[in-house]
Amino acid sequence: MVYQTRDYLHLNFDFFHYAGFCFCSTVCSYNFHWWLTPYSVSESIRVKWTHDHRLLHLALIVLGALGSLYFLIFFIEDWHWIAIAALLTFLYSAPKVPMPAFAWLRKIAIGKTIFLSFVWTYVTSVLPIALSHSAFGNREVLFCLSRFFLIYPICILFDYRDRENDKQEGIRSMITYLGEGGISRLFYFSLLVFLLSTMALYREGFSALQVVNLLLPGIVVACIYPYSRRNFSDYHFYFLLDGLMMFSALLTLVFRI
Repeated sequence: MVYQTRDYLHLNFDFFHYAGFCFCSTVCSYNFHWWLTPYSVSESIRVKWTHDHRLLHLALIVLGALGSLYFLIFFIEDWHWIAIAALLTFLYSAPKVPMPAFAWLRKIAIGKTIFLSFVWTYVTSVLPIALSHSAFGNREVLFCLSRFFLIYPICILFDYRDRENDKQEGIRSMITYLGEGGISRLFYFSLLVFLLSTMALYREGFSALQVVNLLLPGIVVACIYPYSRRNFSDYHFYFLLDGLMMFSALLTLVFRI
């Protein structure tokens, strides 16, 4: 996804070291989040496996953190942009920290789905623009909106799947508050904004093929929405839905679209 941002917006920054930073920080934050997640008998086989291998999570947290610190050296002049990403990433998992100082966050995490989508967009789209010291013009803003409103509907489906567990843990979110109709309206409204912002990129110099490539995963997400609300299979969520976030980027990498 970072590669696609660099390629489509013609950015000039230290891609290799930033890709390493993204990889290591993702390993660290992902394992930190699941290391904090309490056991639940209603969880999937995958989550039960992660609960039985907490030591592995801890090892990956440490290795990911060390790798992130190493690659951070190459962006020390832009540390404030990186610090924002680190803070936002920590705050997403903070409500799960078993300490009174963080427990109150569970009561105000209404927008946690929006929050997570913004973190993904910030790291894969906003930060590459900032690190290249490029201006945020119409082209850049529309691209970031397109990325956000693709990721957000996917995150809605993940929250829809996890809403009963969130309620048990006392974590509030927009998805735990909304009814079935409200969730659907939010989902399709987000995809509508995704459609409009992506199509508007054509007027900002993107080719028709690039716009179609960016639209493809959103079309798939819309088509499988009813199925995703019934099938909570790990393979469906962690391979198909997660994979759709980077689907157009993979096509860009392989076919040079």
